[in-house]
Formats: sequence, structure tokens, C-alpha cells
Amino acid sequence: MTILVLVVIAAVVALPWIMEMRRLTVDQDIQESAPGEMIETRLGKTHINWHGPARGPVVVAIHGLTTPSPVWNAVAMRLGELGYRTLTYDLYGRGFSDAPKGEQNCAFFLNQLQDVLDSQGLDDDLTLIGFSMGGSIATAYSAAHPDRMRRVILLASGGLDQNVSKFSKFCINTPVVGDWLFGLVGARRGKKGIQAEERMLDIEVEGLSDAQRAEYGRKGFLRSVLASRRGILADEMDAEHKLISRAGIPVVAIWGTKDTAIPLSSMGRLAQVNRVARQDQVDGATHAMPYTHSMPLKSILSEVLTERD
Repeated sequence: MTILVLVVIAAVVALPWIMEMRRLTVDQDIQESAPGEMIETRLGKTHINWHGPARGPVVVAIHGLTTPSPVWNAVAMRLGELGYRTLTYDLYGRGFSDAPKGEQNCAFFLNQLQDVLDSQGLDDDLTLIGFSMGGSIATAYSAAHPDRMRRVILLASGGLDQNVSKFSKFCINTPVVGDWLFGLVGARRGKKGIQAEERMLDIEVEGLSDAQRAEYGRKGFLRSVLASRRGILADEMDAEHKLISRAGIPVVAIWGTKDTAIPLSSMGRLAQVNRVARQDQVDGATHAMPYTHSMPLKSILSEVLTERD
């Protein structure tokens, strides 16, 4: 009986790792089927894709914690209507990019972004647009390389105020046990959230929900999400925003009035550290703003992008 109990306990403990082993590896065959192209970056292959006209000013778009690069498809289409080319890429551990192990802190993501920019010959006069965690990356890069920046656009950006569930807080703050619990039920919780969005929201990007669901079936994704929550998303960006303000880089921050992940209190906090940042609200938008409210975003971006272009 004691042996049976020990076997059951061992099985329960090992279950998340068994589940991970059964997930799909994003291998060369899968990567070669991706739209766009794969490029070599210092920690593995990164998936990139160009959108819009063959010529025109460039916007580099950085997605968030769990949504892969197709999250930008509707916004990229609107930017194309304004004459802009948009470069999107999958962050490590998301979409079709490789999922290297280790900390996912600022340096981790800034190195990947720099490799992407270098591969495309983009070294100055940069316009970065970041969504959620991508806003944290765009903010950190702008503060580190102010001489290369033209402007930074933040959609429901991380690095200021955020609402984190009790479940996520426990997993973030509790090594080993938190990893085990997140590996056990993280995929189920994530897919449940995707289903809720499908029922409640008018999603403008065809196939996005399927792409999000597919990530939960791929090796390295859950590990990457938890590492990012413990890494770059744990960093507050007040100091970086002050540096950006002093450098005179134009900042545009756009917030959803019904966003429960990044609350509107972020507006006030940004105003304290960068008084000249332009801030706008999209009425009725949740945290899904880039793929549900592309037309209101186009209206704001059409003003922003013509101010200095």
C-alpha cells in the first residue's frame, strides 16, 4: 500500500513534466511552413514577417505575453492603408520562434529585438509599437538607445500598473511549486480565456484564436510565459520613461477603457514620469484592443504618424 501511495504521489508530481514532453516541438518543418521567414538570432531562430506596401516608412511591432505576432495583422493592415510597412516577429517561446531556456528579463528580449533590427538593416529613425509586454520591451529599448528612436507607441503597455490574478501571483512568487502548478493547469486556464474572448468579442484577425490555442500545445510556451512574468513583467519602467522623456522621444500611449489587465491608472502614472507623452483612450476596448479595435487605433495613429513624417 505504501509503495502504491508513493507511486501515485510521484505520478502527480511528474504530471506537468509528462504533459510538457507530449507537447509539439516547433521544429524546422513547422518553422518552414510559417508565413514570412525565419532568421538566426543569438539564442535561436526567430520568425519575422513584413506587412504592407513594399516601400514606405517602417513600424516595428512587438507583441505581448501570450499572443503571437498575428495579433498585429489588423493593425498592420490599417498601417498599410496609411502607407506604412510593418515588421512583426514572434518573441522567443511564442509563435514559430525557438524557445530557449533561462531568464526572460529585459536583456533577453532586447537582444532578440536588436538581432531582428540588425537582420533587416534597421539601425536608426525607429518607430516601435509595443502591445502589453511588448510595450515594456519597446520602452526598455527606447531608453537604452534614444539616439536610434523616432517615436515609441504603446498599446496597453506593461511596466506601469497591472492586475495580476492570485493564481499567477502564487506561481510567480513560489519557485518549484509554482512551476508545477502552472505547468499543470496553465494551459487549461489560458484556453478558457481564449474561449471567453471568442464568445464576447468581435475579433478582427482571422485565425488568431486558433494560433493562440496552438501555442498551449507547444513545448516551451508555458515555461516562457512564467519566465516572462518573473522577468521583464516584474520590472517597473518609471525610470526608463523618465529617460525617454529627457531624451525628447515622442511617446504615444493608448489605453482601453475596459481593460482589466492593464488598468487606466497607468495613464496617471505615465503622466507623472513623462508629462509630454500623448495619451489616448479607446472607448469600450478590453486588453484585446489590437485585434478588436483597429479602426479607432488607425484614427489615432494617422494623427500620430503624420506629426513628424
